[in-house]
Amino acid sequence: MAQTKKVALWGLGIFVAYTIIHSPARAAELVQIGFEGISDAANNIGEFMTQLIS
Repeated sequence: MAQTKKVALWGLGIFVAYTIIHSPARAAELVQIGFEGISDAANNIGEFMTQLIS
């Protein structure tokens, strides 16, 4: 199981490096989309907690 995890992480790392080298603009877009999603989720959780307390 540990060997599978290690191979998967190496594969993911190689894929990320290839994507950044091959298309840096697209990689930046994907990172931006990811951070926007995390930000939206955090804002929604904050709004939910505020409504829950009110």
